[in-house]
Amino acid sequence: MGILNVTPDSFSDGGDFLDPDAALVHAREMLAAGASIIDVGGESTRPGAQRVSESDEMRRVVPIVRALAADGVTVSVDTMRAAVAAAALEAGAQLINDVSGGLADRDMLSVVAASSADFVVMHWRDHSERMQREAVYGDVVAEVTQELLNRRDAAVEAGVDATRLILDPGLGFAKTWDHNWTLLRNLDHFQALGHRLLVGASRKAFLGELLGGREPQGRDSATAAISFWAAQHGVWGVRTHEVSGQVDAVAVARRLTDGQG
Repeated sequence: MGILNVTPDSFSDGGDFLDPDAALVHAREMLAAGASIIDVGGESTRPGAQRVSESDEMRRVVPIVRALAADGVTVSVDTMRAAVAAAALEAGAQLINDVSGGLADRDMLSVVAASSADFVVMHWRDHSERMQREAVYGDVVAEVTQELLNRRDAAVEAGVDATRLILDPGLGFAKTWDHNWTLLRNLDHFQALGHRLLVGASRKAFLGELLGGREPQGRDSATAAISFWAAQHGVWGVRTHEVSGQVDAVAVARRLTDGQG
């Protein structure tokens, strides 16, 4: 899943693809490098980020979705707003990636239920400006699991077919660096929940800490190591800023795991 941030303030590439033409060029570069899905986001969810208006998010996202979908691209939209999700689905998106798992907007689940789109349910506790205050767990694996399943159950109760759900443990969202590593060590546990699993580790701060404070653009090799690990554990997808290295890492993992090229 190639990340396309059409934002001025994302932690790694804020402002790089705010221009629609630049965004479309980058999307096509990621597809050429091997991305299967382009995940378009118009609101940064980095720690400390302030929310943007619904109209700004809509203006940034919907034209890009429409252009990519018209070319037959599988498009995901990274949004917590039901109205943005509805407009994106009308424009041709096939997947809604809600980092709040439907908690931020009570209408999100009904919008997804009324569509045929897949739905990423991520573990989330609060918005970006407050989320790290919520990084308190007795047992991070058990608590993240239960909270994910609560959101899974809410989605199913709202009418979203369970087969359309994808779970994401939410690395970096209300998590310390150690929490992230613990969750990654337990991917088999999350795989056993019976849903497709998405991992989003790309260029995140816990990798920068591991690498001695390296800046986000210098974290792609470490991200590829996480992609290799995820693929070895049968994860459905990895969400990434840089595609070619992740494709290579996944290919190696698949060859080692099942013998297929």
